[in-house]
Amino acid sequence: MLIYEVNLTVDEDVAPRYSSWLREHVRDMLELDGFEAAVWLDRHDDATTVPEADEPTDPRTWTIQYQVRDREALQSYFDEHADAMRREGVEKFGEYVETSRRIFEQKRLFGGGGAA
Repeated sequence: MLIYEVNLTVDEDVAPRYSSWLREHVRDMLELDGFEAAVWLDRHDDATTVPEADEPTDPRTWTIQYQVRDREALQSYFDEHADAMRREGVEKFGEYVETSRRIFEQKRLFGGGGAA
């Protein structure tokens, strides 16, 4: 499994409209072969204090992490769907949203709980 991560910085003025659009966009992504789940996260770049619950940032900083079955499914997305999926957001919200993307591949999973 891979994680395909999309980091968004959204201007406060368009955040409510973008949020509505983004919900539908994520649903569309999950219709693609190999995209198995997604989580929408509020991102707080100050990792020295715990933010207040539901404390909005200005601008909004969100991360969508898609769980993708395998490399082939992600490459198929890039080859066949990425341009169109990305273009829609740019056409609607353009300069009001900054986007960056990363890919994570699990190297090792550590369990918690300590030794018995």
